[in-house]
Amino acid sequence: MSPHRILIVEDQREVSRLLRSALETLEYEFEVVEIPSGEEAILDSSRNKVDLLVADYLLPGMSGIELMRKVQKNHPLAKIILVTGQTDPKIRKEVAEAGADAFFIKPIPMADFLDAVERHLDLVETILPPEPIAIDDTEIQRGLPDQLAGLRQELAASAVLLLNDTGRILARAGDLPDRDNEVALISSLQSINSAGQKVSSLLGLKIASNWYIFNGGKHDLVFAPVGLSLALLVIGEGIAGEDQVSKTIVVFSAARKNIEQVIGQTAPGLLATQEPPTTPLEVVEQSIKEMEPLFKDAKKRLKPAEVNEFWNKAADKHKAPSKPDMLSYEQAKRLGLAPEDES
Repeated sequence: MSPHRILIVEDQREVSRLLRSALETLEYEFEVVEIPSGEEAILDSSRNKVDLLVADYLLPGMSGIELMRKVQKNHPLAKIILVTGQTDPKIRKEVAEAGADAFFIKPIPMADFLDAVERHLDLVETILPPEPIAIDDTEIQRGLPDQLAGLRQELAASAVLLLNDTGRILARAGDLPDRDNEVALISSLQSINSAGQKVSSLLGLKIASNWYIFNGGKHDLVFAPVGLSLALLVIGEGIAGEDQVSKTIVVFSAARKNIEQVIGQTAPGLLATQEPPTTPLEVVEQSIKEMEPLFKDAKKRLKPAEVNEFWNKAADKHKAPSKPDMLSYEQAKRLGLAPEDES
């Protein structure tokens, strides 16, 4: 099977090189072609296959959408990823209506870009590697779908996701509205959750009880830990609005307790509590114990003979080169050239 051929059409050379370098980090054999203009890209696509077109929304002489349509005439199965440096919401709407497979605003989030490339070329589902975990996922997945689906229905949410501490999705009901930015969103939430766990630990809490509520208007987020190593994410329209957030918290709290019960019955290890935080005094005491052998060695006194032996070896090792035209102190003294010793 011939390698996937990817056409990058970008008039900014540094952006084109960055995209190419990112693609080369994937463990696949790609044929990557960089072209600076839409006209050249049309000519190339008329002579060669195109599996994936990555193009700037605004190119010299034509738009990325125009280029997309012309390329798809010769290659109807080609996947399309458009990028732009403009943040106008109308552009996103225009790109979505045109049928592009993915759309990114510069600076391009490379993790999400590579994830989109792999998904749309049917290579893998996500760039996040599958991780072995200590419990059987199937047991969790049997008990949770009804809980997640019920929470989603009660809040009229777009999606409900149960994540582990590495961002892996253990169970879900529905899909995130913006799949292209899923990796960046989950990664950012996990960073926030990790910081919250540390704060809870410093406060002496065995289980974090922090909440994160983002009022994004159309896409609101509610994110909170479940046990020590899991987190629950709900995304939907208006669930964090002033008139709705109270209900959301009540419903979310009840659902989280039910989910914890299901997990406690199928995989109790995931809800284990963390050890009490180590105090600075305990750290110092532990360090002193580790250094005691060094202190004992430092208290040993060297005998004069050992000192003399050390300096003799050092002198033999670093002898100055002999110079026949120079007098030693003893020779100068015998010739009367050295000062007399003071009595």
